[in-house]
Amino acid sequence: MSRRTRFSQAAVAVTVVALAAAGCGKSSTDSATSSSKDGKYSGKGIGLAYDIGGKGDQSFNDAAYAGFKKAQDEFKIGGRDIEPQANESDADKIQRLETLAKAGYNPVIGVGFAYAPAVKQVASKYPKVTFGIIDDNTIQAKNVADMVFHEEQASYLAGVAAAKATKKHHIGFIGGVDIPLIHKFEAGFDQGAKSVDPKIKIESQYLTQTPAEGGFSSPDKGENAANGQIDAGADVIYHAAGLSGQGVIKSAAEHKVWAVGVDSDQYQQSALAKYKDYILGSALKNVGGAVYDLAKSVYDGKPLSGEVRGDLKSGGVGFADSNPKYKALPGVAAAVDKARQDIVSGKITVNTK
Repeated sequence: MSRRTRFSQAAVAVTVVALAAAGCGKSSTDSATSSSKDGKYSGKGIGLAYDIGGKGDQSFNDAAYAGFKKAQDEFKIGGRDIEPQANESDADKIQRLETLAKAGYNPVIGVGFAYAPAVKQVASKYPKVTFGIIDDNTIQAKNVADMVFHEEQASYLAGVAAAKATKKHHIGFIGGVDIPLIHKFEAGFDQGAKSVDPKIKIESQYLTQTPAEGGFSSPDKGENAANGQIDAGADVIYHAAGLSGQGVIKSAAEHKVWAVGVDSDQYQQSALAKYKDYILGSALKNVGGAVYDLAKSVYDGKPLSGEVRGDLKSGGVGFADSNPKYKALPGVAAAVDKARQDIVSGKITVNTK
């Protein structure tokens, strides 16, 4: 059964917890059996398996953790979250998900498209457990929720903001890995920027060809790429590079130009506090809301399944405007708001390629 849902938009704080060694990566564990007041839910809580970069990336994985923690706190249920290993195989991911399902966690969520083969295999072995996967919609199973997003819509807003904020009519895009998912970010960004200035110059670079090469987990690669784009003349740089984006933001701040963050509101992230004055805004993907909503659906005894896609209209994607300097820039916020309205109304259709 396929369902569309409004991802939870309640603010969730990312809390640091102690990590203990586990046989399949590092994990934070709460093994207490949980149950709902009406008896619909009985289990150990939520099982969460992180993507490349792990917890602490201040972006994609931390957004998932925020939803995990919010669900735990609100429903008074347990949970276990497990870190990835370096250069791991599909077999490692399968073992990780099996460990969670066998132990009684429900739902079990793989954070990132790389979990698709593992979710497909393990979900078939545990039909009474609900599985979720972020950023993949290829798994057709009654007990799997494919949690995906219109990233291109949020990126369009980032492009509008960048084109309005640049003083040089020259901006940049840095993608972590050269794959179709990240192409969506670039396509939306380019279209949004050119809607403001058709002649704007846009630098573009992908850090690696495959995730295994560190495109989503290497701040040094992000910093070097940003240095190159800034040297070429760009004064606003948007990244879709996970943990590598921290290097992009560092470079932008050191050169006193704008960076645009991704997935989480990176202006609010503690690890990036010393750079935040140069974070123009962030293209949001409500991964935390997706994790929370799946956990809630299982807790309520009505588990989501099929494709669950977040867009601007549902609150599944958006653009963060936390930086007061963004709001003070003439015409930027108004242009972004107008673009948001036009996308939601259907006046603008955003490219995915």
